[in-house]
Formats: sequence, structure tokens, C-alpha cells
Amino acid sequence: MQITELEIPDSYLVETNMFGDDRGLFLESFRYDRLQEITGRTFGIRQVNTSVSQAGVLRGIHFASVPQGQAKYVTVHSGSIIDYIVDVRIGSETFGKWTSVTLDSTERNAVFLSEGLGHAFLSLEDNTVVSYLVSDIYKPASEFGIYPLDSDIGLDLPAIFSSPILSGKDESAPSFQIQSDQGILPTIAACNELYFSQKAVKS
Repeated sequence: MQITELEIPDSYLVETNMFGDDRGLFLESFRYDRLQEITGRTFGIRQVNTSVSQAGVLRGIHFASVPQGQAKYVTVHSGSIIDYIVDVRIGSETFGKWTSVTLDSTERNAVFLSEGLGHAFLSLEDNTVVSYLVSDIYKPASEFGIYPLDSDIGLDLPAIFSSPILSGKDESAPSFQIQSDQGILPTIAACNELYFSQKAVKS
């Protein structure tokens, strides 16, 4: 397993090693110790979410207030997605920027994103199954969204999916500017304080 930090600080690509034979294949899709070694912090799993999406469905941009926040470890069991990590942390050097990774059921890689980061994904195939391990249970009062087609964010979507399928909630989500003006977005200071509190203790 190889874990590499992405262009958005505190987000990581997890590349798995698969071992196949005539029976099929085996892989370690999550390793607590390897993630802790690379990120320098703990990741306690409190909930597991699974979604099934048709091609062209765009979910997000979602984020949770900090503290408590919600870190996510995203994998694809069937199909494929473009996974988007958006830095919505006020004061971050990459504030307002995003990066993306293609995740699918062939390479079986994963993405880990820390609390305070925005997250969205676009399903590229029908019946795409996505699971994500999260560090806290769903708390509606602490969960927020940004309109995923906001030009200030400018997510790059494949031309074939330039008019993605959105939920009513995502369709009516406030703009990036409104969430910023209303003080909804997390700050990098609050996020760093949280990350420090989760710092792994070396034995």
C-alpha cells in the first residue's frame, strides 16, 4: 500500500496492492497503521456510508463544521467515479482550490480526506457503488453543502456529464461565496488544532 499526499494538503491517494490467482484476487483496502504512519494522526471510524449511483450523478460538495468535522476514506466497490477534494478551509494556502482522482473497481485505490475539506464525486457508470469510512456519525446540524456547479469553484466535469444529475438538496445548496460570507466555512486554524489533537503518539 502506497499513500501519497495530494495537491490539497491533508488529502491523500491510497494505492493498493492486489494479489491475484485463478481464484480471484485479494487486497488490503484499509490499513489503520499505514494511514497513521503517513498522515501522522489517528483515524477513528464511527460510521460507514454506502451509495449506489447511476452514471452522471454528482454528489456534493459536502463538508462538516469543525470541530468536530468528519474525515472520510473513500473507496469504489463497483463502477467508477471522479472524486473531488475541495479546500474550503478559510486561511488555507489552497483555499478555494480543488483536485480530483479517478477511483474505480479495477485499480481499487482509495482517497482519504481530513476534516474540514469539501467532498464531491461524479459517478461515471450506472450502479456505481461507493463506500466511505467516516470519523464521526452523521450530525445534520453540522453538515453543510456548496452548490457543486458554482463557477467560483469550477469543478471540471467530463463534457458528456456537463449537466449532471443533482439531488434537490445539492441543487439548492448555497454558493461558495455565501457560505464564506455567512461564516459557515471551517478555518484552517480550527482544522489544524483538531489535527494536532489527533496526532499519533509514537511508542
